[in-house]
Amino acid sequence: MRLNKRLAELGLCSRREADDWIAHGWVYVNGEVAEMGVKVTPQDRVTVERAAQRQQDSQVTILLNKPIGYVSGQAEDGHTPAVMLINPRTHWQGDASGLRFTPPHLRGLAPAGRLDIDSVGLLVLTQDGRVARQLIGEDSELEKEYLVRVVYHGPGQAPISHPDARSAPLQEIHEHDPVSTNVQAVFPPALLDRLRHGLSLDGQPLKPARVEWQNPEQLRFVLTEGKKRQIRRMCEQVGLKVVGLKRIRMGRITLGNLPVGQWRYLAPGERF
Repeated sequence: MRLNKRLAELGLCSRREADDWIAHGWVYVNGEVAEMGVKVTPQDRVTVERAAQRQQDSQVTILLNKPIGYVSGQAEDGHTPAVMLINPRTHWQGDASGLRFTPPHLRGLAPAGRLDIDSVGLLVLTQDGRVARQLIGEDSELEKEYLVRVVYHGPGQAPISHPDARSAPLQEIHEHDPVSTNVQAVFPPALLDRLRHGLSLDGQPLKPARVEWQNPEQLRFVLTEGKKRQIRRMCEQVGLKVVGLKRIRMGRITLGNLPVGQWRYLAPGERF
Protein backbone atom coordinates (compact mmCIF):
# COMPACT_ATOMS: atom_id res chain seq x y z
CA MET A 1 0.00 0.00 0.00
CA ARG A 2 1.02 3.62 -0.35
CA LEU A 3 3.14 4.91 2.51
CA ASN A 4 0.70 7.69 3.43
CA LYS A 5 -2.07 5.12 3.89
CA ARG A 6 0.23 2.94 6.01
CA LEU A 7 1.07 5.88 8.31
CA ALA A 8 -2.65 6.62 8.70
CA GLU A 9 -3.41 2.96 9.46
CA LEU A 10 -0.75 3.05 12.17
CA GLY A 11 -2.68 5.93 13.74
CA LEU A 12 0.25 8.34 13.41
CA CYS A 13 -1.43 10.96 11.25
CA SER A 14 -3.87 11.56 8.39
CA ARG A 15 -2.91 10.80 4.79
CA ARG A 16 -2.61 14.50 4.00
CA GLU A 17 -0.39 14.98 7.04
CA ALA A 18 1.68 11.96 5.98
CA ASP A 19 2.32 13.53 2.57
CA ASP A 20 3.55 16.68 4.34
CA TRP A 21 5.89 14.64 6.55
CA ILE A 22 7.26 12.74 3.55
CA ALA A 23 7.84 16.03 1.72
CA HIS A 24 9.80 17.30 4.75
CA GLY A 25 11.98 14.16 4.75
CA TRP A 26 10.75 13.10 8.18
CA VAL A 27 9.68 9.56 7.22
CA TYR A 28 12.01 6.56 6.79
CA VAL A 29 11.37 3.12 5.32
CA ASN A 30 13.89 0.51 6.45
CA GLY A 31 16.24 3.30 7.51
CA GLU A 32 16.10 5.18 4.19
CA VAL A 33 14.42 8.56 3.65
CA ALA A 34 11.09 7.84 1.96
CA GLU A 35 10.10 9.34 -1.37
CA MET A 36 6.63 10.62 -2.19
CA GLY A 37 4.36 7.89 -3.58
CA VAL A 38 6.48 4.96 -2.38
CA LYS A 39 4.64 1.72 -1.57
CA VAL A 40 5.34 -0.48 1.45
CA THR A 41 4.42 -3.89 2.82
CA PRO A 42 3.50 -4.74 6.45
CA GLN A 43 7.01 -6.17 6.83
CA ASP A 44 8.72 -2.84 6.01
CA ARG A 45 9.95 -0.85 9.02
CA VAL A 46 8.46 2.66 8.99
CA THR A 47 9.88 5.30 11.35
CA VAL A 48 9.23 9.01 11.79
CA GLU A 49 11.51 11.81 13.03
CA ARG A 50 10.70 13.63 16.27
CA ALA A 51 10.18 16.84 14.28
CA ALA A 52 6.88 15.42 13.05
CA GLN A 53 5.78 14.75 16.65
CA ARG A 54 6.72 18.31 17.65
CA GLN A 55 4.65 19.65 14.77
CA GLN A 56 1.66 17.57 15.88
CA ASP A 57 2.02 18.73 19.48
CA SER A 58 1.59 22.34 18.35
CA GLN A 59 -1.69 21.61 16.52
CA VAL A 60 -5.00 22.57 18.09
CA THR A 61 -8.53 21.20 18.12
CA ILE A 62 -11.43 23.60 18.64
CA LEU A 63 -14.98 22.92 19.87
CA LEU A 64 -17.60 25.34 18.53
CA ASN A 65 -21.28 25.67 19.42
CA LYS A 66 -22.40 26.35 15.86
CA PRO A 67 -25.47 28.56 15.47
CA ILE A 68 -28.02 28.46 12.66
CA GLY A 69 -26.93 30.25 9.48
CA TYR A 70 -23.32 29.02 9.23
CA VAL A 71 -22.08 26.21 7.00
CA SER A 72 -19.62 23.78 8.56
CA GLY A 73 -17.20 23.63 5.62
CA GLN A 74 -16.33 25.92 2.71
CA ALA A 75 -18.45 29.01 1.99
CA GLU A 76 -21.39 28.13 -0.26
CA ASP A 77 -24.30 30.09 -1.76
CA GLY A 78 -23.07 33.20 0.01
CA HIS A 79 -23.29 31.59 3.47
CA THR A 80 -20.51 32.12 6.01
CA PRO A 81 -18.29 29.17 7.03
CA ALA A 82 -18.25 28.36 10.75
CA VAL A 83 -14.47 28.88 10.94
CA MET A 84 -15.14 32.64 10.67
CA LEU A 85 -16.47 32.46 14.24
CA ILE A 86 -13.03 31.44 15.53
CA ASN A 87 -11.52 34.69 16.80
CA PRO A 88 -10.57 36.23 20.16
CA ARG A 89 -13.98 37.92 20.62
CA THR A 90 -15.91 34.63 20.52
CA HIS A 91 -13.42 32.63 22.63
CA TRP A 92 -15.40 31.35 25.63
CA GLN A 93 -14.26 32.84 28.94
CA GLY A 94 -14.88 29.47 30.61
CA ASP A 95 -12.19 27.76 28.50
CA ALA A 96 -10.03 25.82 30.98
CA SER A 97 -7.42 24.61 28.44
CA GLY A 98 -4.91 27.33 29.30
CA LEU A 99 -4.34 28.02 25.58
CA ARG A 100 -4.42 31.50 24.10
CA PHE A 101 -5.59 32.22 20.57
CA THR A 102 -2.94 33.03 17.97
CA PRO A 103 -3.49 33.43 14.20
CA PRO A 104 -1.47 30.24 13.36
CA HIS A 105 -4.25 28.25 15.05
CA LEU A 106 -6.40 28.99 12.00
CA ARG A 107 -3.87 27.52 9.55
CA GLY A 108 -5.25 24.29 8.12
CA LEU A 109 -8.14 24.29 10.60
CA ALA A 110 -10.90 22.11 9.12
CA PRO A 111 -14.20 20.65 10.34
CA ALA A 112 -14.17 16.99 11.41
CA GLY A 113 -17.75 16.16 10.49
CA ARG A 114 -20.46 18.40 9.13
CA LEU A 115 -23.51 20.17 10.53
CA ASP A 116 -26.05 21.55 8.05
CA ILE A 117 -26.61 25.30 7.88
CA ASP A 118 -29.79 25.05 9.97
CA SER A 119 -28.47 22.43 12.43
CA VAL A 120 -26.78 23.60 15.61
CA GLY A 121 -24.51 22.37 18.36
CA LEU A 122 -21.10 20.76 18.66
CA LEU A 123 -18.82 21.24 15.66
CA VAL A 124 -15.19 20.09 15.93
CA LEU A 125 -12.52 21.89 13.91
CA THR A 126 -8.98 20.56 14.02
CA GLN A 127 -5.47 20.92 12.62
CA ASP A 128 -4.67 17.39 13.80
CA GLY A 129 -5.13 14.59 11.27
CA ARG A 130 -5.27 12.01 14.05
CA VAL A 131 -8.35 13.70 15.51
CA ALA A 132 -10.00 14.00 12.10
CA ARG A 133 -9.42 10.31 11.39
CA GLN A 134 -10.79 9.34 14.81
CA LEU A 135 -13.98 11.32 14.21
CA ILE A 136 -14.67 10.84 10.50
CA GLY A 137 -12.27 8.17 9.25
CA GLU A 138 -13.65 5.27 7.21
CA ASP A 139 -13.29 2.92 10.19
CA SER A 140 -14.54 5.39 12.83
CA GLU A 141 -17.22 4.06 15.17
CA LEU A 142 -17.20 7.04 17.53
CA GLU A 143 -20.64 7.85 18.95
CA LYS A 144 -22.35 11.10 17.96
CA GLU A 145 -25.38 12.20 20.00
CA TYR A 146 -28.18 14.48 18.80
CA LEU A 147 -31.40 16.03 20.09
CA VAL A 148 -33.98 15.98 17.31
CA ARG A 149 -37.33 17.79 17.38
CA VAL A 150 -39.93 16.10 15.17
CA VAL A 151 -43.53 16.26 13.98
CA TYR A 152 -45.43 13.18 12.84
CA HIS A 153 -47.11 13.02 9.42
CA GLY A 154 -48.00 9.32 9.52
CA PRO A 155 -46.44 6.39 7.64
CA GLY A 156 -45.38 7.38 4.15
CA GLN A 157 -46.67 10.93 4.56
CA ALA A 158 -43.49 12.83 5.43
CA PRO A 159 -42.02 14.50 2.33
CA ILE A 160 -38.93 12.64 1.11
CA SER A 161 -35.91 14.83 0.40
CA HIS A 162 -32.88 14.17 -1.74
CA PRO A 163 -29.64 14.05 0.32
CA ASP A 164 -28.27 17.06 -1.61
CA ALA A 165 -31.49 19.08 -1.56
CA ARG A 166 -32.02 22.12 0.65
CA SER A 167 -34.89 21.59 3.10
CA ALA A 168 -37.00 24.10 4.98
CA PRO A 169 -35.02 25.90 7.72
CA LEU A 170 -34.94 24.16 11.09
CA GLN A 171 -35.78 25.79 14.40
CA GLU A 172 -33.46 26.55 17.29
CA ILE A 173 -33.47 23.60 19.72
CA HIS A 174 -32.70 23.40 23.42
CA GLU A 175 -32.64 20.38 25.73
CA HIS A 176 -35.39 21.74 28.00
CA ASP A 177 -37.71 23.26 25.41
CA PRO A 178 -41.42 23.36 26.35
CA VAL A 179 -43.52 20.68 24.64
CA SER A 180 -46.35 21.85 22.40
CA THR A 181 -47.23 18.64 20.53
CA ASN A 182 -47.25 15.14 22.04
CA VAL A 183 -45.67 13.30 19.11
CA GLN A 184 -44.64 10.42 21.35
CA ALA A 185 -48.27 9.57 22.12
CA VAL A 186 -49.18 8.97 18.46
CA PHE A 187 -45.92 7.57 17.08
CA PRO A 188 -46.11 3.75 16.80
CA PRO A 189 -43.52 1.86 18.92
CA ALA A 190 -42.85 -0.44 15.96
CA LEU A 191 -41.62 2.55 13.93
CA LEU A 192 -39.35 3.58 16.80
CA ASP A 193 -37.84 0.10 16.59
CA ARG A 194 -37.27 0.61 12.85
CA LEU A 195 -35.36 3.82 13.57
CA ARG A 196 -33.11 1.83 15.87
CA HIS A 197 -32.40 -0.89 13.32
CA GLY A 198 -33.79 -1.94 9.97
CA LEU A 199 -33.55 1.15 7.75
CA SER A 200 -31.35 1.60 4.67
CA LEU A 201 -30.00 4.67 2.90
CA ASP A 202 -28.58 4.76 -0.63
CA GLY A 203 -29.07 1.01 -0.89
CA GLN A 204 -26.94 0.29 2.19
CA PRO A 205 -28.33 -0.96 5.54
CA LEU A 206 -27.65 1.40 8.41
CA LYS A 207 -25.79 0.38 11.53
CA PRO A 208 -27.91 -0.02 14.70
CA ALA A 209 -28.67 3.28 16.43
CA ARG A 210 -29.87 4.20 19.91
CA VAL A 211 -33.09 6.21 19.63
CA GLU A 212 -35.18 7.23 22.66
CA TRP A 213 -37.74 9.90 23.49
CA GLN A 214 -36.12 12.85 25.25
CA ASN A 215 -39.52 14.46 25.76
CA PRO A 216 -42.84 14.07 23.91
CA GLU A 217 -41.64 15.96 20.85
CA GLN A 218 -37.89 15.37 20.92
CA LEU A 219 -35.92 12.24 20.14
CA ARG A 220 -32.37 11.50 21.27
CA PHE A 221 -30.27 9.79 18.58
CA VAL A 222 -26.89 8.13 19.16
CA LEU A 223 -25.20 7.14 15.88
CA THR A 224 -21.84 5.56 15.02
CA GLU A 225 -21.92 6.62 11.37
CA GLY A 226 -22.56 9.87 9.57
CA LYS A 227 -24.19 9.60 6.17
CA LYS A 228 -25.29 12.86 4.57
CA ARG A 229 -28.51 14.19 6.17
CA GLN A 230 -28.84 10.78 7.83
CA ILE A 231 -31.18 11.62 10.70
CA ARG A 232 -33.60 13.61 8.55
CA ARG A 233 -33.75 10.87 5.93
CA MET A 234 -34.20 8.15 8.58
CA CYS A 235 -37.08 10.08 10.11
CA GLU A 236 -38.75 10.61 6.74
CA GLN A 237 -38.88 6.85 6.21
CA VAL A 238 -41.08 6.42 9.31
CA GLY A 239 -43.33 9.44 8.73
CA LEU A 240 -41.48 11.97 10.90
CA LYS A 241 -40.34 15.41 9.82
CA VAL A 242 -37.33 16.92 11.57
CA VAL A 243 -37.91 20.55 12.58
CA GLY A 244 -34.86 21.00 14.83
CA LEU A 245 -31.51 19.23 15.22
CA LYS A 246 -28.71 19.79 17.72
CA ARG A 247 -25.52 17.75 18.21
CA ILE A 248 -24.61 17.55 21.89
CA ARG A 249 -21.79 14.96 22.03
CA MET A 250 -18.99 13.40 19.99
CA GLY A 251 -17.36 10.46 21.75
CA ARG A 252 -16.57 11.55 25.30
CA ILE A 253 -16.70 15.28 24.50
CA THR A 254 -20.00 17.04 25.24
CA LEU A 255 -21.26 20.49 24.31
CA GLY A 256 -21.76 21.25 28.00
CA ASN A 257 -22.23 24.92 28.90
CA LEU A 258 -20.50 26.30 25.81
CA PRO A 259 -22.64 29.27 24.67
CA VAL A 260 -24.07 29.45 21.15
CA GLY A 261 -21.62 31.09 18.74
CA GLN A 262 -18.64 30.66 21.09
CA TRP A 263 -15.75 28.18 21.09
CA ARG A 264 -13.08 26.64 23.27
CA TYR A 265 -9.96 24.54 22.82
CA LEU A 266 -9.83 20.81 23.43
CA ALA A 267 -7.75 20.67 26.60
CA PRO A 268 -4.51 18.63 26.62
CA GLY A 269 -6.04 15.97 28.89
CA GLU A 270 -9.32 15.60 26.97
CA ARG A 271 -9.88 12.68 24.61
CA PHE A 272 -12.69 11.82 22.24
